[in-house]
Amino acid sequence: MLVIRAVKTTDLDALIDMARQAGSGMTTLKPDRKMLGDRVETAVASFSESIPPEKRDYMFVLEHTEDGSIAGVCAIKGAVGLTEPFYNYRIGTLVHCSRELNVFTRMETLYLSNDLTGSSELCSLFLLPQFRAGFNGKWLSKSRFLFIAQFQHLFTEKIIAEMRGFQAEDGTSPFYEGLGRHFFKMDFDHVDGLTALGKKSFIAELMPRQPLYVDYLPASAREVIGKVHTSTLPARKLLEREGMHYEGYVDIFDAGPVLQGRVSELRAVRDSVLATAAEGAASAAQEEETEHLLVSNTKLADFRMILTRGVPGATHIALTAQELSLLRVQAGDEVRTLPLNTRKNANA
Repeated sequence: MLVIRAVKTTDLDALIDMARQAGSGMTTLKPDRKMLGDRVETAVASFSESIPPEKRDYMFVLEHTEDGSIAGVCAIKGAVGLTEPFYNYRIGTLVHCSRELNVFTRMETLYLSNDLTGSSELCSLFLLPQFRAGFNGKWLSKSRFLFIAQFQHLFTEKIIAEMRGFQAEDGTSPFYEGLGRHFFKMDFDHVDGLTALGKKSFIAELMPRQPLYVDYLPASAREVIGKVHTSTLPARKLLEREGMHYEGYVDIFDAGPVLQGRVSELRAVRDSVLATAAEGAASAAQEEETEHLLVSNTKLADFRMILTRGVPGATHIALTAQELSLLRVQAGDEVRTLPLNTRKNANA
């Protein structure tokens, strides 16, 4: 079986192997032992509440319980940009008008921005290719929303997710080649790696502060602004169904869209419920009403989540002895549940 749980220090080697497969453009998951080791230590301190909420970095792994191997990872940062700069481009508009010449032009611009500083961030979502079947990817991504629903007080009202930007078949970023390379004079992967290591001062030092006219960029760069990597498109659609949306902010290197949402408006916050766990199976009458549900315990220090079937919104849920063990709860304990899929009439 599979279970999502809080990361442990013993997961580091598996995470490094996973990061090697993630490829370029995933800034928060690089195969650097020092960086990932520090992140794991921060995550462990986050779950134990030994550091302030704004400094926390909650990392979760998808574990294959038969052999203890790690199939996937995802994370939520408590707040971004409070200890190091957090940059985005905000897409704006400049209007030029001459009544004498009867000319009116409206042009898109890119503004270097720190507007999203302080937001909580969904990040580091990656699932090994051999596990990309069934509901695994959907479950792993949505697990973060159920965690937020259970521990809303730990997060800011605004939550963001930086999506990996479009890349050509050869792995190059058209946006970076059309803009960033002129200022940084280095390859995209090198710049992305420096950012992952927290070396961001060069951004402010080398990037122009004045607005950049989009029309001055080559067509290859203009066309991918706000466009996601091919493999990231399903993830974007999933986040949008959960209450996230695009508001004109993009990554400064690959122009991938930054999705935003309000915690209070997330589907998981609206639709998840607390239920009492019971050992057993659903009755025949209940079986017809069951759906796939995310079910988590309510323990921050030992957070765990499974995917099972149950009746959405019910105040009691029947779980097998194995499922209770995976959640590390007993019959009578409280758990939180959320339907895996959005309702068909919920603009999904």
